[in-house]
Amino acid sequence: MNGSGGETGDGAVELAERFARLARALRTAPTPEDAQERVTLYAVATVPGCDHAGISLIDRHGGVVSVASTGGTAQRVDQIQHEVGEGPCLGVIHDGFVCAVEDLDTDDRWPGFSRRAVAETGVRGLLCFRLFVEDDVLGALTLSSATPGAFDDHAVAVGTVLAAHAALAVTDARNRRRAAELDEALRSSRDIGTALGILMARRLVTRDVAFDQLRTASRRLHRKLRDVALDVVETGTLPAAAAARAEQ
Repeated sequence: MNGSGGETGDGAVELAERFARLARALRTAPTPEDAQERVTLYAVATVPGCDHAGISLIDRHGGVVSVASTGGTAQRVDQIQHEVGEGPCLGVIHDGFVCAVEDLDTDDRWPGFSRRAVAETGVRGLLCFRLFVEDDVLGALTLSSATPGAFDDHAVAVGTVLAAHAALAVTDARNRRRAAELDEALRSSRDIGTALGILMARRLVTRDVAFDQLRTASRRLHRKLRDVALDVVETGTLPAAAAARAEQ
């Protein structure tokens, strides 16, 4: 990496404003996927020398998968690393925080990856950052360039701030999704419980019998159990088309 004077004056103000806009954009992203996509776009627009950007995350099975990219080049760079099992992206996930590659054509740290990446994508410079929040490692942000030595010290500094924003955004979006899913599950459980109480009172049956009738109606109407339960809550009985058969 070569030195750089960095941002001064108006440039520093503009960079600060970009990160402020990014923070707001990530906070309002409706899903983790949207947040990840926005990070990659901001990377190309904000990090000096960056032509392409991609994000890879650790999945629930411990594998690493590509989840967002600015296009086919970034996606292929990540895919090649996953296919050959080596590369700077995997390196920062498992054994580091930042990895800069001046020129893949001359770098010998990951020969299997480097040869294919240069041949298949034309990428020469790489800059990878670990995405993490405290001790929770999420994955990596990979920035690439067709120009050798494209990423200087200033690019590393800007990318480090971007990676921190990305990690927080991914975590926040995941937490909001989990909260929404939990809220939905609680509402569903409450509706089903209310429907069971109505059927038990109206039909003078046990809870197990009421649940069997609700489940049978759901299966025969090809509707979700909660949707049938909502009908019971709103009407006081099973849907007419399934009520008689549910009692059989």
